[in-house]
Amino acid sequence: MEEDKSSNTIEPQKEAQRNPLHWPKQAWTHFELVRQKSPLIQCITNFVSMDFMANTLLSAGASPAMIHSVEEIPEFTPKALGVCINAGTLTPDWLPGMKLAAQVANQSKKPWVLDPVAAGGSNFRLKACLELLALKPSVVRGNGSEILALFKGCVDSNSKGVDSVHGSSDAVEAAKSLAQQSGSVIAISGAVDYITDGDRVVCVHNGVPMLQKITASGCSVTALIAAFVAVDPSHAVEATASALAIFGVASEIGMDMARGPASLRTLLIDSLYGLDEATALGRVRINRL
Repeated sequence: MEEDKSSNTIEPQKEAQRNPLHWPKQAWTHFELVRQKSPLIQCITNFVSMDFMANTLLSAGASPAMIHSVEEIPEFTPKALGVCINAGTLTPDWLPGMKLAAQVANQSKKPWVLDPVAAGGSNFRLKACLELLALKPSVVRGNGSEILALFKGCVDSNSKGVDSVHGSSDAVEAAKSLAQQSGSVIAISGAVDYITDGDRVVCVHNGVPMLQKITASGCSVTALIAAFVAVDPSHAVEATASALAIFGVASEIGMDMARGPASLRTLLIDSLYGLDEATALGRVRINRL
């Protein structure tokens, strides 16, 4: 896999799309490029996730900026290489800034990633997430319930807020249809992560169950996706799969030493920072469905 010097993107090998043995190398190449370029990633996110998200980006080599003010966005957003918009602690005051950042990112031809947290939890939240989806994010990353809520366009009476009541595999067909309708790459997090552009479906098998016990782990991997897509925007499926796999590998390494969720959180950040090529190549597990 070679870096395209003229466009600063990665040209995925055709074999990587057919042969899972090539995916680990591709994931590592994406990670190396993030470390080399240190992309500035603007994050409009919830109060719960800010610390973990910022530290995840920093440990991966990216540069986080928690900028959400409408007054700053026209000047600041064009400077970012990518934007992450998270609907976690959504309020009417924050929504205009989210929409404006998405619009400015589009105008600046910069990728942006949407995390539709608890999209099916209330009518206000669902409407806001659908309005953001209409602004053409490069990638949407959510759990099974969130992706199904966006696809169906209705509130889920069984919603448990940020906790998914559906497995990631339950939402694959909905994700494919949503990708075709929206033009966005859709990523479903779960025991297996699925990424689709409406045609291809890629599966990531890295990660540990205890991530469900750590607040903002999903938010943080969405920010990492924004960083990976920022350095290779023309291959959003591959970059998204790489980010999910690398984050998952870091969680697996951390879990080997962790005593519980609190220590895993710290060890995940340390593992992401210290991840080396041999370990990544030996542990990344990605394949086509």
